[in-house]
Order: sequence, then C-alpha cells, then structure tokens
Amino acid sequence: MRTASHSAHQDTTLRPKTAIPSTAQGAELPDLERFRLRRFLASLDDTELERRDEPVDLADIARIMEGNPRAVWFQQPAGGTVSLAGSVAASRTRLAKAFDTTPAHLLEVVRDRLRSKGKLVEVRREEAPVQQVVLTGDECDFTVLPVHLQHDLDGAPYISASIDFAVDPDTGWTNVGIRRLMLRGRRTAGVDLVAPSDLRAIAIAHAKRGERLPIAFAVGTHPIDHIGATMRIPADELELVAALRGAPMGVVKCVTNDLLVPADAEFILEGYLDERGHAEPEGPYGEFLGYYGGIKTNPVFHLTAITHRKDAVFQTCTIGGRTMARTDTAQLAALRTEVTVWRALETAVREIRSVYASPATGGMFNVRVAMQQRVPGEARNAIAAVFASLANVKHVFVVDPDIDIFSDEQMDWALATRFQADRDLVMHSGMRAMPLDPSLDGAAVTAKVGFDLTLPLLRPGEERDLEHRVPTPPAFTGARFDSLEAALAHGPKRFTELMSATGTRDGREIVRWLEDTGATRTIVRDDEGRYAFA
Repeated sequence: MRTASHSAHQDTTLRPKTAIPSTAQGAELPDLERFRLRRFLASLDDTELERRDEPVDLADIARIMEGNPRAVWFQQPAGGTVSLAGSVAASRTRLAKAFDTTPAHLLEVVRDRLRSKGKLVEVRREEAPVQQVVLTGDECDFTVLPVHLQHDLDGAPYISASIDFAVDPDTGWTNVGIRRLMLRGRRTAGVDLVAPSDLRAIAIAHAKRGERLPIAFAVGTHPIDHIGATMRIPADELELVAALRGAPMGVVKCVTNDLLVPADAEFILEGYLDERGHAEPEGPYGEFLGYYGGIKTNPVFHLTAITHRKDAVFQTCTIGGRTMARTDTAQLAALRTEVTVWRALETAVREIRSVYASPATGGMFNVRVAMQQRVPGEARNAIAAVFASLANVKHVFVVDPDIDIFSDEQMDWALATRFQADRDLVMHSGMRAMPLDPSLDGAAVTAKVGFDLTLPLLRPGEERDLEHRVPTPPAFTGARFDSLEAALAHGPKRFTELMSATGTRDGREIVRWLEDTGATRTIVRDDEGRYAFA
C-alpha cells in the first residue's frame, strides 16, 4: 500500500483534446463530498434504505436484495472492513431524490440539465479522496473486494456497478458507460463488449492495431453518475456527467494511466483491455431483461491499480430476476430511454406532455407517451418516431393528456375503452432488433407495435359527447339564484347546478321540488340531461 502522494509510472499518454482547468493552475477546488455515494446513502430514510449492521455472508447478498424495494447497505459483508451498498438506483423515487425533485418531474429536470455544458476541474492527487489509498502491482486484488455471486447460474462473481472510462483517440473525448466485470482471477476480469457501443468500437480498433486499451472503472458512485453513464449523446461524456450534476465535477488522473476519472468516487479500478480483443469466454450472467445471457467471447481486463477512499463504500447493482422494476438496470435504462424518446418526439410532434418507459420491461421495450394532438395523425407520427429512436423499443402506447402514463390502472383503462385493434394498431416488421431479446428466437430483425389510445380529435370549440367524458365528483360551481324557479327560468341546468343555485349541501329537497313543480308545470330534459322549463 502507498498513499496518493507517491507517484506511479504513467504507461500511456492519452489525454482529452479539450483543455480542462486544474487546481494546480489556480482553479477553485470543487465540492468533493456533495456527490459522494456514502453521503447519498446517509440522506435516505428508512422507507428507502435498509441498513444491515450485522455480518452478512456474500452468499446471502443477492437473496436479500432480490425484489427488495429499498436500497440495502451492508456494513459488514463477509466480515470485511469495506461496506457494500446495493440497489441504490433501483427506484424512480431514489433517482428523483438524487436530483432534488419528484418522480413525476425527474425527466424534466434531467432534460433541462442536459441542455448545459458540464464543467470539469482537474484536481491534484493529494486533493482527490478516491486516491487516499493507492494499491498497485501485487497489492491490488479483486478478491479482497466484497464481490458476490448474483444469480444461480452466473459464471463467477461479478462487479456490476462499475462505470467505465476510456478515451476515444479520434475525438479526444472520454467515453463513459456501464460494463460488468466477471472475476477471472486476482487481477483479471471479463468485460461484456458484445452489444454495439462506442467502447466496443474503440476496443476493436485498438485490438486490430495490436494495442492495449487503457480503461478505468469507478465503483461506488452517486446515482447521477450512473444516469450519465447510460446516456447516448455525442459529447465528451465526462462533461455530460458534470452537466447532470449541475455543478463543477472534480476529476483526477489515474496513477497507472492518463485517464481522468471522478475524484470523488469511492473506488477506481485501473487497468487495460489486452491487445487480443475478444478472446476469452465470459458468462453466463443474469441479464437486464430478466433472463440469462449465455457464454460470450469478450475482452479481458487487466487490473493495474486500485485506488479508494479511506472509508470507501463498495457498490453492487441488481440486474436480472422476476422483479425487474426493482432493479438498478431497469430504472436507469428507463430514464435513458425517456430522454432518447423525448428528443426524437420533439422533431416529430408538437405538444408532448410526458414520456415513460416501464421499468418492468427492462426500461426500454414498452414506452408510453402522453400528448395533445393538434392535427389528425399526430399520434401515429409519434409512434413512428419512437419506433425509430431506439432499436430496443418494441411497443408504444400513445394517450391523451388526461391519462396518467405512470398509472397502470389508467393505461389499462385507456387500452380497454379507447382502442380498436383493426383501427388503432400500428405494426411495423423487419426492424432492427436488440439481440438479447429472447422472443426473437434466432431472428435478426423484430416487429414493433404501436397502440393509438387517443380519443377522436375535436374541432376548435367542439366539446366531447357525454359518452366520452370522464366522471368526476360533483364540483358545485354553478351560479347562485334566489330560487330554483329563477334558476330554471335562466336556462337549462344540471342537477349540480340546481344544488349550487340555492347553496344546498344535501340535494334531496331538489328531488322533491322537481316532483312537486312538475305536477303543475312541465319540466323537460335535454340530451345532456339538463332540466328546463318547457
């Protein structure tokens, strides 16, 4: 072990092309505690966090977290000195809390922050909490970390909350993502790089040149950083994470390569992907769609350093299983899907009200959109835009603004009462698929279905007929009159308006009045059910 004040040999020279202000040059030191994982955990109450103070075997970690609606903080996993937090991002409520907002306004806040450019500040190593402890060479060892077996058929214990950082040499931008690490030994791990991604392209290019790819993984990070790592927006993704934080983000250079990583993380795992590229079997693993992924040929990560805080918290994510909506990956994927879909809808339709990706489907397969149609066919335009925005989206439901898209009850009601399959179903086949979808059964393309659950579009000034209006409790907002006779003489009135006319809080006396008055004077009903003198 050695402290951060001791320098290590730099084996690469990759640096971002954009100049970053540094504290060594006089820049102000960012707050390196505000976005710390430990601080976020401490802010959660008992409804959002289960704290386990007793020793817990690593073999029991997955069982305790399975389906648990709360994050879990294990103070003594396997009797070690490093605590372990899991399912931190596995609820929309906790993600909203990370942004100091509510679940209903979460997407709005994320979209607003993404409009700004993030600010990075490079800090000196002695200022970086994540380098308070530095382990290199034989001192660094995956197997001293609380890494647990997550699913029954997994090929090995996995580090699942790891955010990766690598530089694209063509742009100088830092690419940020979330990749799992399958432990292969004390200093080697498999990395899943099968699905198309920027990191996959960068890694393949290095392997073709016979070069190692420097890479680092942060473990133990604020939920905002995990959200940033899922985004698919062309930019330097370190700056994107900073933009989502809404505050300057401190970064520090790794000790065994030149990558810049969050200075306030709990752990950083430094190393490289070897020059062989996709060379070794990785898996099986419980995937984010609730099924296992098989053994794949993937690159190998070689660990060259572990740096961490003195009181670091390790982190694990929930992924597969039968309770998809309560997993980190589904909640994170849902928010990313919503951001991507909204951006696509902005170019296709005019009045988007809300977007929601159901986490129970992995956060990407089923998407709900509430919108105000302005012209006929806009709902179908919205469906087509969502189809094209992401390969993963298979089913799109478009509703009017009166439907709460976060409510399964209201969505089921809209499907049951506003949809005719031969009129409102939009189906496209032969579209790009997400390869992990088990329903493909070997096919290379997928079918996508849209459900237009909107009511017929009204002409300006037109009101919906009675059979399309939604019942609500009486409001009693009608005008006051001296008598019921005066009220009906003024014009047709609904029963609530008759109650409002005299200010009654009962109404039965109006039934008696209607009966008594109707015996001597004709009272009629119109098509809306209003009472009127003939």
